[in-house]
Amino acid sequence: MEIIHKIGRRKTAVARIYLSKGKGKITVNKKDYKDYFSTDTLQYKILQPLNLTDNATTFDIKAKVFGGGVTGQAEAIRLAISRALVALDEENRTLLKPDGLLTRDPRMVERKKFGQKKARKKFQFSKR
Repeated sequence: MEIIHKIGRRKTAVARIYLSKGKGKITVNKKDYKDYFSTDTLQYKILQPLNLTDNATTFDIKAKVFGGGVTGQAEAIRLAISRALVALDEENRTLLKPDGLLTRDPRMVERKKFGQKKARKKFQFSKR
């Protein structure tokens, strides 16, 4: 099996992953994923597509991620892993799709408008 390269995005975070046969080792930016993502929820998000398809100890994953915060980065990696598993075997789509793991979350921060304090908040209005 050759190395599968996929990209996942969430907000401003971009993750590139390289999936290859192995023993289940996951590295993120040259660190172990447990060191990079300290909380259990973020670690669970990364392992979610692998656990759903019973591939937790089948593949080695190298991820390069930049931009955004830790939650956005974890969800970007999750999307990239899901896409790689579908590219590997099309039957994985039926397992991952119901949980929304193949859907790119399009929500982005709205830009600030001129003449306003933030994107929607206005400056305080004074009648007198």
